[in-house]
Amino acid sequence: MAIRVTLDRILLERRMSLTDLSEKVGVTLANLSILKTGKAKAIRFSTLNALCRVLDCQPGELLSFEPSDTDALEEADAD
Repeated sequence: MAIRVTLDRILLERRMSLTDLSEKVGVTLANLSILKTGKAKAIRFSTLNALCRVLDCQPGELLSFEPSDTDALEEADAD
């Protein structure tokens, strides 16, 4: 997947545990763990909003785009 979640980096910078974040954001520890490990397929805007509010960051600090080989193939097929 080309979209990467950089939650682990932000948590390190903020010196915050996933448990603390879970309590402050109101999202289960299991769901935050899925986000942190990159296994999530989607994120609700309300969750993204809460993360940005609690972590005092912008969405672009939590998400990054990293093209993969399959992205290049999909783009070539579209042409």
